[in-house]
Amino acid sequence: MSFKLPELPYAYNALEPYIDEATMKVHHTGHHQAYTNGLNDAIADTSMENSSIEEILAVVDPNNKPVRNNGGGFYNHVMYWNIMSPKGGGQPAGDLLKHIIDTFGSFDNFKDQFSKAGMGRFGSGWAWLSFENGDLKIGSTPNQDNPLMPFAEFSGFPVLGMDVWEHAYYLKHQNKRAAYINDFFQVINWEEVEKRYKSVK
Repeated sequence: MSFKLPELPYAYNALEPYIDEATMKVHHTGHHQAYTNGLNDAIADTSMENSSIEEILAVVDPNNKPVRNNGGGFYNHVMYWNIMSPKGGGQPAGDLLKHIIDTFGSFDNFKDQFSKAGMGRFGSGWAWLSFENGDLKIGSTPNQDNPLMPFAEFSGFPVLGMDVWEHAYYLKHQNKRAAYINDFFQVINWEEVEKRYKSVK
């Protein structure tokens, strides 16, 4: 199978003023396209050529950097675009909100811990809310690693992921990662996050 760059579910300027149009264009057509092309090149004429991205990530060799980096970059960004929305923000509802409150004490506590995971990741990486063995967990991974990879620092099914690479925010927020994280919470598509949660619950 040949992977293709997915179209965004909204216009490049739709997340303004929180995520700016220029960043979205470069992030999607530049970075995500490069991961897509790199993944296709890395799996060509291999046993992974006809696998889904989830199947690839489940067995990827940590020493296979082209597949590890580009496969992670492809998957992570597909999720990232979909868990943001111009109608996002606020907080989740239903079972997900209850599980968050039961696990972290309150939504504000969850937001604080998730933000700290993003702030605490040195250099490039991702902050995650994952679901594993009935539990919700917060953690982070470096570079384009994600919780689906068998060797990842943080495991589980990724319910929510926040990109903290500088290319995700530098044009607007410059070196102010905390400001970007605060703005990210204004565009989270909690309906999509809850769909991901329910798909594995």
